[in-house]
Amino acid sequence: MDLAGLLKSQFLCHLVFCYVFIASGLIINTIQLFTLLLWPINKQLFRKINCRLSYCISSQLVMLLEWWSGTECTIFTDPRAYLKYGKENAIVVLNHKFEIDFLCGWSLSERFGLLGFLIHCEGTRFTEKKHEISMQVARAKGLPRLKHHLLPRTKGFAITVRSLRNVVSAVYDCTLNFRNNENPTLLGVLNGKKYHADLYVRRIPLEDIPEDDDECSAWLHKLYQEKDAFQEEYYRTGTFPETPMVPPRRPWTLVNWLFWASLVLYPFFQFLVSMIRSGSSLTLASFILVFFVASVGVRWMIGVTEIDKGSAYGNSDSKQKLND
Repeated sequence: MDLAGLLKSQFLCHLVFCYVFIASGLIINTIQLFTLLLWPINKQLFRKINCRLSYCISSQLVMLLEWWSGTECTIFTDPRAYLKYGKENAIVVLNHKFEIDFLCGWSLSERFGLLGFLIHCEGTRFTEKKHEISMQVARAKGLPRLKHHLLPRTKGFAITVRSLRNVVSAVYDCTLNFRNNENPTLLGVLNGKKYHADLYVRRIPLEDIPEDDDECSAWLHKLYQEKDAFQEEYYRTGTFPETPMVPPRRPWTLVNWLFWASLVLYPFFQFLVSMIRSGSSLTLASFILVFFVASVGVRWMIGVTEIDKGSAYGNSDSKQKLND
């Protein structure tokens, strides 16, 4: 392991990232609370400000993926559709199988200047147990078996499409996988491990999606059958259809993180130095206790993202009753 790799694997670095994320998040959330005063006066201004504030939080995780770990994201898509990305409102449908699939979606959204809106229509992350139960439901409903996905939760999608027909132009169907059978984790990203993500994106005009809820649900089931076939093809060939492209990485996530780091770390280090200089045993013991609690908290936060420790939603037959 080289010096940079050794540095990135140190827990102290992880602690710094988590401190900046939490401290800046508290500041941003406080500012957001005060922006509620704008809501009765100017709703559009309220939304614009909160959009920027939300970016300040979510882009810190994107910075970890792009600049700290150096993970590469390649898009496979129609070049004609590629020209529209970032220039229109869209609903993004992304498979929910990996611990950092949402982060790869955020990364590509950020590169097009649209960091934000993703829908995981499966409702929960893929596990073998959830997949087995989901396929029991498929058999009961007479739906084709999916090998690499859970059944989509169709009601939420149908409501979203119906509600946003006058707002969005298309649905971007995204199917994500990682090269060389990589199993990416957030802990791996924090450790600076570089992954290679491939994302197949299809642009589907909204007018091609049925307006009737039942027909829309059937359309979504068919979409997931196609996504399953794309995944099967990827496992067989190591690539997706269409033209591979790599959108350029933008500097703003790094600039944003450096700003918040300089803002919250300077007073923290000043406080730390004053504690050490005090020479008080009680003060030093308090600092060690705080460090220990912070360490436990960081490990807990990382553990929450692990698939085997995630939500139990989808694990119970009783919770998979077919209301869709």
